Amino acid sequence: MNSNLPEDWSPADNPYSIALSEASWLRATVALTVARMHGEDVPVGWFSSRQIDARTLVVALRQFLAAVKLERTALTGLGMDPAVIAALDDAEQVYLDALPNIKHVRDGLTHFEDWARGEGGGPQKDARKTADPRDVARDFWSFGYDPVTDTVTMGPFTISVSAAVPAANALFDAIYAATRAVDQRTAAELRDQVVQALTDATIPCTPPQGPVLVSQGHDMRVWLSLKLGGVPDAEHKELAERVVTVMAHAGLRLTSSTFPEAQDFAARLVADEPLRVERNSP
Repeated sequence: MNSNLPEDWSPADNPYSIALSEASWLRATVALTVARMHGEDVPVGWFSSRQIDARTLVVALRQFLAAVKLERTALTGLGMDPAVIAALDDAEQVYLDALPNIKHVRDGLTHFEDWARGEGGGPQKDARKTADPRDVARDFWSFGYDPVTDTVTMGPFTISVSAAVPAANALFDAIYAATRAVDQRTAAELRDQVVQALTDATIPCTPPQGPVLVSQGHDMRVWLSLKLGGVPDAEHKELAERVVTVMAHAGLRLTSSTFPEAQDFAARLVADEPLRVERNSP
């Protein structure tokens, strides 16, 4: 946990960011396990390191779909453009097309207590309509990685290990793009709020009039700075102090990336330093 987070922070505040964070871990897990499976097999006690990694790989690949679910839920709750959600849905389908049996392979692996008795859900449930559970268990059993075919199987279900990394990378990119779309919209809304607050206070902030500049950076942050070339020197401090006061009254705060502990933000603005604008915590 980041010690710089406020005490009232909750992952529920930004679930779309949590989805991206988990997807980052999962992508790294997929890359690591596949690399090891394609490398030298190392005995771990009585077990093969490739077979151990195969189990980790399957779980990681299936969990990617949980990250997509969380991202989709967050996007829907935020009222994001349906096109953003549709792009995520399309990427998920491409992922499933590349790894069509990932759910069944993962279910057989993680629900072995049911699959070993033929009492599992999904395909085992369907098979029990015409077969004895004992026979169902046998037909859907035997998890393993075959280095010759580079596949992982669970009973009749197979996934391609070579398809895992590109599929994971593509789905991660889609989750990242969706998260960035949220950040872009949030930054645009914040910029509009800053401009409105300054305009209401009759402080010009629209180029070329200036002298206050409000910009949305590529870092998805909103920055405020002063363009003092056309302002008499004697009025620099007064203008900066007005800007700081307006921001505070609008429920916004200024922070310095150069001097994180700075308190005199008017002085920072007069010193020609761009300041980051953020909303105060609720």
